[in-house]
Amino acid sequence: MEAKRDLFYRAIPTFWDRLYGMEYALYDCLTLDEDEAAAINQATQDVYSIYKKMNEMIRRASDETLLDLGFPSKAVSFLRMNFLPYETVIGRFDFVKTNEGLKMIEFNSDTPTFIRELFEVNGLVCVEFDRVDPNASKEYELGKAIRNSVYHCAQGILLAGHPYVVFTAHEEDIEDRETLLYLMKVSRIKGAAFVPLNELQLVAGEGVFDCAGNKIDILYRHTYPLEALLEDVADDEFPIGIEFMKLVSEGKVGMLNPASAFLMQSKAVMAAIWGMHEHDHAFFTKQEHDIIGRHFLPTYLDEEPFIENGDRYVSKPAFGREGDTVLVKQNGQTLFSPKEQTYDQYVKVFQKYVDLPVTTIHTEKGTTDAHLLIGSFIVNEKPSAFGFRAGAQITNNLSYFLPCGMKGASE
Repeated sequence: MEAKRDLFYRAIPTFWDRLYGMEYALYDCLTLDEDEAAAINQATQDVYSIYKKMNEMIRRASDETLLDLGFPSKAVSFLRMNFLPYETVIGRFDFVKTNEGLKMIEFNSDTPTFIRELFEVNGLVCVEFDRVDPNASKEYELGKAIRNSVYHCAQGILLAGHPYVVFTAHEEDIEDRETLLYLMKVSRIKGAAFVPLNELQLVAGEGVFDCAGNKIDILYRHTYPLEALLEDVADDEFPIGIEFMKLVSEGKVGMLNPASAFLMQSKAVMAAIWGMHEHDHAFFTKQEHDIIGRHFLPTYLDEEPFIENGDRYVSKPAFGREGDTVLVKQNGQTLFSPKEQTYDQYVKVFQKYVDLPVTTIHTEKGTTDAHLLIGSFIVNEKPSAFGFRAGAQITNNLSYFLPCGMKGASE
């Protein structure tokens, strides 16, 4: 099994089938049917429609409200920028399949990973296992969406002529680097380049330049979270991140994903949506309330509602990733706590706990049971590729990538 697996993944250039020296991509293929695929796509479209409408409201909110929603104070003056006709170029919802249908547990609207796995590698695994790839044609659509976003971004900053587009990431991180190189490849943008973050040069009031001194028109920073960028300072304490965002606000450089994507990133937005739903707020139509009731989980900015009824719940930071700083609690007591507490400084939200479904997976060490989490992409406001992570009840950076496919017509 191990030899067959390694032979298969070695044929995919620069793909991180192992992470931290451990198996990440499984030589396995979860079988699902067309109805399941259609349900995931529909849920993705429906939930995004709620976020899109909510973003329009939040953009008009006061600074105080933005701070209450957990946004860093350094971000507030930049959150109302809106250079594109859509809120995010590439976003990913995380869904759990429950007895009541698909429930959304969070939305990574700003810097979602799991891209190459679903848009490229999943299809290669489907060929290997004689399955139909549910994400067929999505790679082409992804490239088209990136090109469209570059076009609209160039228009938004009143750029004349063909833009110089740079894709950037931390070069030492294989997943970040290769994700950006993959996005650059599928975008097929003439003259685009990859420049590591540490080689970018910022001149306050003028722009951002590559190491050869060429002015960058649009910067694609897909794996560099905006909340981290805002804290970025040079060795001499020069506030690189803040100065970069000033350049973006002045139209001297375009940024993708846009600031509007970050406006949806705070998990406190889920609490705001749920609170409005519980009070039957007229901002949402009956159909929209139905969507919220069907796909959102009860989420609050304090834990009292769960303590009062004794339900198990999850505490998670407004900004955080890979299960870091996520606690499982009941009656105010912690039942599970990860070692990592990287995001403890952010506002916490409290969300109803749901069990992730369990399936049997095949690893190089043999078969084992694992919990399933669905990642489903929204690309330029359309549902796109989806797939599965398999691991612990709280999905973390050690969870597996489990490819999926549908049976062929002859089966």
